[in-house]
Parts: sequence; C-alpha cells; structure tokens
Amino acid sequence: MATLAQIAVEAGVSEATVSRVLNDKPGVSDAARQQVLAVLDVLGYERPSRLRRRSAGLVGLVVPELENPVFPLFAQVIEDALARRRYTPVLCTQSPGGISEDEYVESLLDHGVAGIVFVSGKHADTAADHQRYQSLLDKGLPCVFVNGYVEGLDAPFVSVDDVAAMELAVSHLAQLGHTRIGLAIGPVRFMPSARKRAGFVAALGRALGLSEADAREWIEEGLFTVEGGAAATRNLLDRGATAVVCGSDLMALGAVREVRERGLEVPGDVSVVGFDDSRLIGFLDPPLTTVRQPAAAMGAAAVAALADAIDGQPVPAHEYVFEPELVLRASTGPCRPSRDV
Repeated sequence: MATLAQIAVEAGVSEATVSRVLNDKPGVSDAARQQVLAVLDVLGYERPSRLRRRSAGLVGLVVPELENPVFPLFAQVIEDALARRRYTPVLCTQSPGGISEDEYVESLLDHGVAGIVFVSGKHADTAADHQRYQSLLDKGLPCVFVNGYVEGLDAPFVSVDDVAAMELAVSHLAQLGHTRIGLAIGPVRFMPSARKRAGFVAALGRALGLSEADAREWIEEGLFTVEGGAAATRNLLDRGATAVVCGSDLMALGAVREVRERGLEVPGDVSVVGFDDSRLIGFLDPPLTTVRQPAAAMGAAAVAALADAIDGQPVPAHEYVFEPELVLRASTGPCRPSRDV
C-alpha cells in the first residue's frame, strides 16, 4: 500500500488531509477529497471499505452507438456526473441488427431504474413514433433527452444550438474568401440535421447573399459516417466547392479523404470544417477545424435535470439550448482564386 506521504505528493495535499480522507473524517473540501480518491484509483489501490458509498439507484443511459467518438464522449461525461450523485449508470449501446432502443428500455424497466437519459435516440428522428416516450412519462419514469426535440413531450431536453453552429462555420469560411461552400449532412429526418440545414441556408444568405433556393443547392445528404461524408463531398467537389462544412467529425474525415483522393490538398485547395470536436480530432493530419459541442456542460445539465425529477422536484419541460464554439485548427485556410471561379 502506498504511504500517506506518497499519496499526499501525488494529490498535492498534506498528509493530514490524506489521513482525514482515508478515515472519512470531516474538514476536507470536496475538491481535495476527490483528488485523493483519484490518486488512489490511479495508483491501483482499492479504496477503504468505509469510502465505498452505496448507490442511490440505477439510471439507464441509452446511446445509439460507440463508433462515432462523440457518443463515448457523452457517455463518459454523463456517467461521471451520475457517479458523483451516487447513481449507478447502466450503459445501453445499440448496433445495427442488435438490441433495439425499445428492447433496452424494457430491460431497464425490469431492473427498476430510477430514470433514463436518451442521447440522440429515436426522439431525434422525426419519422419515429414518439408515443413510446410519452408512455414512459405516463408511468412516472423521469426521462431526459439529449440532442433531439419532440414538441408536446413533457420532459426536459438538452441540445446544442445547431443553427448557431452553422453560422460559426459559414462565417469563418466566408471571411477566408470562400464563396462556394457546401454542407455534407446526415439524413434530414433527424432533428439535428434539419436544424443544421436551416442554419446553413440562413448563414449562406447572410454571408454571401444567396437565395434560399440557391443555398439549398449546396447541401448534400449522406450517412453520419466516414463513407457518408466522402460521398457527399464527392458531389460538392464536382460542383466546384472550395469548402465543406460537415455534420459530424466522422463525416469530415470522409471529406478530407475524398479531397486527397482527387490529388487536392486540405486546406490548400479545399477547406473542411467538422462538428462535435471529438477526442483526438485535433491530432489528425491536418488537425481539424470543427464546431465544438459543449458535451461536459450538456451532460451535467441532463443529469441535474434527471436527478431533480427523481427527487420529485419540478423540472421545466422545455429545451435547454447550449452555445457551440468554433475551434480553429489547420484544416481551413484562404480560398485559392483558381478554385473559386
């Protein structure tokens, strides 16, 4: 077992503070206590039994898949926020041909979960039957929905401002001299895609004076995958696009690949902007300019709303919209006149 002195050095606190934490004594700030416990975990030592706190209950966390790095990011921040409130998260991940969202929900109900957080689930699909969620709410089960909004559903929603995200991306590219800017986006039946499309059209109108009809000509729909981004970019490049805004970082990877397969350079010939700011995206070649979702703030807000609902406190049934942030890296640059004719 590590000595008090070793733990104190790693945690940046006094030995007395370490002793108080290990013996579960008062007089220690939450920040210091968490730092000492984190050091114990990093060093690989089990926490003393007196520090192993009982769970406040199970909470379901339903995400569509884990291949897109933004969903593991959301899962991590939401699970951490739940754990800080002593809830035990139950992660439910879907995959093509695997367990469906409805089947996961049935299993969660069988396990007596106290509530469920849905991230980009069927609530984001405007073509889906949303009565499934109303049935859960009618049973008194607290639910919170991340990235997707359903009119009339009496529950809190947490979303990023997709319209503002497109304004940030288009304005940045227009300032670099680009006038042929395309959007590679996912299926329009998903609420975030529909909002991004609307924001993109409005942004092109403000930045470049394009009519709504002309702006829509610069939108290509595909899957939220690398392959989907490449296919959409292929069509945009055929029309002479010098810059491509993508609906996700994965789609942006496909856009970069398509540009390079044509013997062109990013950003020398074509600029590319992603969306999400997934982990490691800044370490690509070139590092990707992207619009960041504030996942940590959104996850914390979702868990706070769910915890209040579980405790029986009134939670406003409206959408909490979070502002995105443009993260400038090396995948965007000035437009070359020869590419913008």
